[in-house]
Amino acid sequence: MTTMLSSDLPLPKIGRGKVRDIYAVDDDRLLLVTTDRISAFDVVMGETIPMKGAVLTQISAFWFNELEGVVPHHMISADTDEIVAAVPALKAHRDQILGRAMLCKRTTVFPIECVIRGYLSGSAWKEYAASGTLAGEKLKPGLVESEKLEPAIFSPATKAESGHDENITIAKMRAVVGDEVAYTLESMTRAIYTLGEELAREQGIIIADTKFEFGRDKDGRIILIDEVMTPDSSRFWAVDAYKPGQPQASFDKQPLRDYLDVERRAGRWNGDAPPPPLPASVVDATSKRYLEAYRRVTGKELKI
Repeated sequence: MTTMLSSDLPLPKIGRGKVRDIYAVDDDRLLLVTTDRISAFDVVMGETIPMKGAVLTQISAFWFNELEGVVPHHMISADTDEIVAAVPALKAHRDQILGRAMLCKRTTVFPIECVIRGYLSGSAWKEYAASGTLAGEKLKPGLVESEKLEPAIFSPATKAESGHDENITIAKMRAVVGDEVAYTLESMTRAIYTLGEELAREQGIIIADTKFEFGRDKDGRIILIDEVMTPDSSRFWAVDAYKPGQPQASFDKQPLRDYLDVERRAGRWNGDAPPPPLPASVVDATSKRYLEAYRRVTGKELKI
């Protein structure tokens, strides 16, 4: 399949994220198109990563199917032929959207990233190491980097239009969305993570942490939206390589991050846009890492 830096479809484009293009189908439905763009350190690279868009879309579709009966969600279909049949304007663009598009219900989105941390890593470890807290709330002393947190910690964040999301307390989240919605979002987040972490572990993947988004549909229900437990929204580690007390290798864009770290240390990149050009070897290694994440999570090879 061809790679895609940006989509151009005969529908009104109503949003563009770092990776996804969002189109309006009608008053009730959206089309999410996951391109092969990739970002690292908040900078979008100039190159595309082959198959990345399809991997993210189809991993999300896998989880939405697994979550049937657990939580309601926005996916109508991620099958290209079903989407074309439902939206005839896309018939001439089948090759463009192949494997990377998802037809979804429209919602009013809550301005909260629902982060859940099953292991102490990343920004959470940095804060804990410095002050013994996470989002300003005390954790027990003596934890080490990458340690399993029992129970997992719900750690909401505000959604930033640009730059980094900001961790907030649950009290602040309640002030934003109200007590009842805050309780529902946390309960749904825990239910999704519990199921996902258990299923992924059986396939040799630890989902160390992940983030979810939710919206309210036209019937007033709170439903799961966006992407679900993908390498872009989660920290994936290999079960057989996990060792607490140190950083873990991630099953995502680690080859890209490693390359950019080298360029930064060598003084060839200052960490801002524009990014340095990526060697073919880095692009290939990153693509293979995403495909391996799909295979590990689903137990199957990705076939488009």
